Amino acid sequence: MTRSIRVLLLAVTVLSLILAIGGRRLAHAIDQAAQPSLALPDLISEALARNPELVAARKQWEAASQRIVQARSLDDPTLSVHLWNVPQTFNVTRADNSIFGLSQHLPFPGKLALKSEIARRSAEMTEQALRAKEREVIARLKQAYYDLFLAHQEIQIHHQQVELLRQFVEIANAKFRTGKGSQADVLKAQVELSLLHQQRPVLEQRRETAAALLNTLLDRDPLSPLDIPQEPSPKPLGVTDEDLHRLALNARPELRAAELAVRQSEQSLALAQRQYYPDFNVEFQRFQNVQANDGFGAYVAMTVPFAFWTKPKHDAGVHEATASVEAARAQRRTLENLTRFQIKDLLAKLRASEQAVVLYRTTVMPQAAQNLEAALIGYRAGTGGFLDLIDAQRAWRGFQLEYYRALVEREHRLAELEQVIGADLNGNS
Repeated sequence: MTRSIRVLLLAVTVLSLILAIGGRRLAHAIDQAAQPSLALPDLISEALARNPELVAARKQWEAASQRIVQARSLDDPTLSVHLWNVPQTFNVTRADNSIFGLSQHLPFPGKLALKSEIARRSAEMTEQALRAKEREVIARLKQAYYDLFLAHQEIQIHHQQVELLRQFVEIANAKFRTGKGSQADVLKAQVELSLLHQQRPVLEQRRETAAALLNTLLDRDPLSPLDIPQEPSPKPLGVTDEDLHRLALNARPELRAAELAVRQSEQSLALAQRQYYPDFNVEFQRFQNVQANDGFGAYVAMTVPFAFWTKPKHDAGVHEATASVEAARAQRRTLENLTRFQIKDLLAKLRASEQAVVLYRTTVMPQAAQNLEAALIGYRAGTGGFLDLIDAQRAWRGFQLEYYRALVEREHRLAELEQVIGADLNGNS
């Protein structure tokens, strides 16, 4: 009777193992549905509103925008008072002649407009720097989000493997008690279980680090609790690198900023060429005379930029601005080439990760589960060794981890690709 009960318990254990292997994904889906999940779009919105780096970038843009009005405005006028023939007592009320003047510096027509456009281009470049920082923060947020997802999956797989090994210990004990197994198998199972328990602190540390990084990007306390992230649902992009390059030319903030830098340099060159033209100073005066009639006066002063001792200065300014234009154009071309390379590189890595995900999900993991099931049945029947069962269990655990790592790697590369082109792809936000 006792032996029959043991055989029955052994059969129940084997059945539970098979169900655990075959129904792992279903159990995971149920578990995910039962627990509150962390929605990525909500986190992105929160990061865009609260991230300190973005707040600083917005204030820099606001500051740069205020320079436009300053650049197109005239200098402050100058109020002057001239007192003549002041007695030695310095009694200004007894001056023989008093002249009150109001003067204004007037740049040559077109100079202020060019300065205003240069400041406007600078503000627009600052805006593009803000957009680029937003794309960077979003990419880092997505990577931290999926790192946290991976950490949760590693811990969940760890729990599943601990439960399996506990059942292996029970099976080995049952076989040993019935004389069909050895004590060495029991010890091997216990050692394997102890090794798994040693991995738990490392896995917990990875989860805490990922959660702290995510909270930091959200400007939260690093220890703030977070729900479990949602599992990504990868979809084929269906685009070529040429499609992405054309999209990047229109959407990538860094490329827009590079184009604005070229325009700003060209306007700086035009302003440098305008320095050959004179500026003016206009003054209106009021005369008050003790021994003569009062009156009004005016004068106009003009700079002489074409004098032979000042012209080399303006020539050097034009040469400097010309070199800056060429440098800005070269930097724009460099960034375009770098963008094309990054797109090709990231797209290749992303597709390789997609292929690995499909391979693990459709082929490797089902085969590993079947291998584990066969090893378990063989060990129970006495046709297989316990080491074969342990190796099969290790392989199945390893393939599960590799599957999720490939899945997260794909999301990492997608986040980087979206940052490079400056736009989201197929709604994968």
